[in-house]
Amino acid sequence: MLQSERRRRIIELVQQGGQVTVTDLCQMFGVSEMTIRRDLRDLDREGLLRRVHGGAISNLGRSYEPPYRFRATRNIEAKRAIGLKAAEMIVDGDSIALDVGTTTLEIARALHGKHNLTIVTSSLPIANEIVANLSLETEVRLILTGGIVRSGELSMTGSIAEHTYRILHVDKAFIGIGGISLEAGLTEYNLDDALVKQPLIEHARERIVVADGSKLGRTTFAFVAPLSAVDVLITDRSAPPELVQALRSAGIQVVIADWPVA
Repeated sequence: MLQSERRRRIIELVQQGGQVTVTDLCQMFGVSEMTIRRDLRDLDREGLLRRVHGGAISNLGRSYEPPYRFRATRNIEAKRAIGLKAAEMIVDGDSIALDVGTTTLEIARALHGKHNLTIVTSSLPIANEIVANLSLETEVRLILTGGIVRSGELSMTGSIAEHTYRILHVDKAFIGIGGISLEAGLTEYNLDDALVKQPLIEHARERIVVADGSKLGRTTFAFVAPLSAVDVLITDRSAPPELVQALRSAGIQVVIADWPVA
């Protein structure tokens, strides 16, 4: 197993169980204590966990947002399937907003064959994807919100981004989210991103949340919108069935994207 894959798996184990021990990790991965201690030291320095005697524990509060580069390697098949399912809802001539996030990026990657779209985004990775792979002459008119660029995330925030979404009325908004729960509605890790999402949701004709199953039932730091603001949720088969049913009972159309996708 490559070092990067082992470390990614260690982070997942810490997030799932709250703690791990050096002994258990050595047995699981078949490597030495020195190797595991080096992994934990480096992950601690990156702020992805906290080293303690004999192992590591989670240091993740509700406002902790896993780094973009880490999120981009998680649940890849599910996100790709969600992106393809979301793209099926887009027809030629639509005006759409693609919110920031690794799942909405998969929507941008699935837009081949569409024509005459107007796309608004506050995500530089999404803008780069569109510029690199779609024709700005025939397939897409691209509008960037502007704003202050968040380091690492490469999302644009602040009053300029908020104002852009406030004055535009798109047909469909595809919204990435930190968490969606029955109690707290839609929540986000970062307040600045949450404030940008609010006018986007308010002014879109149809609001479509794209979130893999790990986001369901989770509450993160900043309130974005109540469940009543969601028209459609596109998730994957890992979503808890009882929560899916509860969301449907709340009036949300829940679409399950299957994977793997060829």
